[in-house]
Amino acid sequence: MYCYELYQKINPQVVKDMFLYFREEERDIYKTAIKSLAESKKLRPAFVQKKSVADQIEWAHKTLKIKSNNMVGEHLFQVFFLKAHTDMLVDFLDEQDIKHDGQGQIDELPEAFEPEALKRASDKLIETYGADLTSAYLHLFQMQRTDGWEALGDLLENDERLKLEA
Repeated sequence: MYCYELYQKINPQVVKDMFLYFREEERDIYKTAIKSLAESKKLRPAFVQKKSVADQIEWAHKTLKIKSNNMVGEHLFQVFFLKAHTDMLVDFLDEQDIKHDGQGQIDELPEAFEPEALKRASDKLIETYGADLTSAYLHLFQMQRTDGWEALGDLLENDERLKLEA
């Protein structure tokens, strides 16, 4: 799966929360995202900025579903999880015994996951952060390696709570 496909299938509330976080807490990221997405559609950013905030976010989500915006979408998710949900990343990495910097950044991706530990971690994340946000994070994590991880792929495919909507 590619990130633009994740935007096609994800609960829209996750994307709305992401953009509201950027708008309120990381204003420069919000402005840059709108500018980049507008330019990708050959529009002036002012065209988008004239819309209401809700309409801007809806437009941005729709635009992130386009294949050509895959890298922008992936970057936005990465920044969102690193800045707004550091605790989630740390919880996941700790449950997997993956060394990190205390802020959710790692130097080396694991070769494999232990299925039982992965299940425990996903249960904890769902209980703490909700299924929609956990699903988005785990799908994004799965994209960090060309073919992903077998155990994580199995979990995402078989755990009904982590399945995407589309």
